[in-house]
Amino acid sequence: MGHLIDLRPLRESPAFARMWIGSALSGVGSQLTLVTVMLHVFELTHDTFAVSMIAVAGLLPMILAGLYGGMLADAFDRRLVALLAATVGFLSTALLAALTWTGTETIWWLYALSMVNSAAGSVGMATRTAIVPRLIPRAHLAAASALNGVSFGLTVMVGPALAGLLVALTGYGWTYTIDVVLMLSMFLGLWTLPSLRPEGETVRPGLSSLVDGARFLRQAGNIRMQYILDIVAMTFGQPLTLFPAIGAVLLGGGAVTTGLLTAAVAAGTFLSSLLSGRVVQYRWHGRGIARAIQVYGAAILLFGAVLLVASLLPGAGGTGAGGATETAPNVVLIVAACAFLALSGAADNVSSIYRSTMMQAAVPDTMRGRLQGVFVVVVAGGPRVGALYAGGLASLTTLWFPPLLGGLLVISLVAVLVRLHPRFRAYDAESPEP
Repeated sequence: MGHLIDLRPLRESPAFARMWIGSALSGVGSQLTLVTVMLHVFELTHDTFAVSMIAVAGLLPMILAGLYGGMLADAFDRRLVALLAATVGFLSTALLAALTWTGTETIWWLYALSMVNSAAGSVGMATRTAIVPRLIPRAHLAAASALNGVSFGLTVMVGPALAGLLVALTGYGWTYTIDVVLMLSMFLGLWTLPSLRPEGETVRPGLSSLVDGARFLRQAGNIRMQYILDIVAMTFGQPLTLFPAIGAVLLGGGAVTTGLLTAAVAAGTFLSSLLSGRVVQYRWHGRGIARAIQVYGAAILLFGAVLLVASLLPGAGGTGAGGATETAPNVVLIVAACAFLALSGAADNVSSIYRSTMMQAAVPDTMRGRLQGVFVVVVAGGPRVGALYAGGLASLTTLWFPPLLGGLLVISLVAVLVRLHPRFRAYDAESPEP
């Protein structure tokens, strides 16, 4: 096998291929609506704090739905649970479109329906991920995770850009309606699946199910360690919240630079998935996760170094997080910053491939939904904690300091944690153990 992505999961499992295509198309629609709601809220309020509260409002429903959705996936037919989650998301988006077309939308409707969409997406993600090992052989799970990296990269690159274009050309109503149409593809992928009840003894959703999952996680050292490593990476190495100020204050270019920095991360994810042929063949997934996260930390550190250089140049708008006027774009430093952010996206994707494969291969089917629910919470909550770290520290110091310090912390903390857990370093994909 060469360096290009392994397409065998799509060729050998038509059911997986349909679900993958449906998830990719509906994912573009979800990003479309997410960005459109942000633009819509700003038009109604002209308040950036109101826009930022969309993410905050969706966090608690996402966490609760991820945990409860995982319990549902371990108790009932996973095909049915995924279909119900998709139906809730479809109806909430359709209502959003209807309210907009009739001119009756309000800020509170936008918040409420965003929360519903967040919860439905969390349940759907946990359930669909738990379904994958039932559709393809264990040997192809890493390749399936790489394919998910392709769809995620395309989603993050295409969705936001398309949202801005459609809102400008057609308005909010048509943009929401297009998401409604794209979401129909999810039903095609899920409706054609066979019944997928959990294998083994099941526990009805509730406190006993949650306790059972927590008890398993305490004993599953490898799974627990990958959660911890991901939290370290996302807490100290997530500078996304600084991008608008970086574009205005340090690198120049304003909103255009902010868009380029954001797209660079997604481009790294996409390209690393396309070139994942060798990556998926590596069997020592514990080492792979640790090394990929350390490369991620190094990329964020280098990104911080670019910002430090920018702050030292004559004509920089300032070194604080706010209060400066927009500067002229420094093309060379913008390119360098984008290159390091693309590297961070690629490294994070490699880590994600190994983490997802470990989750799907090492966790028993009867427990897989609950652990995937926790995984969704970690993946969703980590970047928000990272935003608090980066934004808070930047307000106290300078824009370049959080990524520079954060990159160093990621590299060093991962090295210490992995050294203290030799069983994680020795994890072998051919003999998976939780």
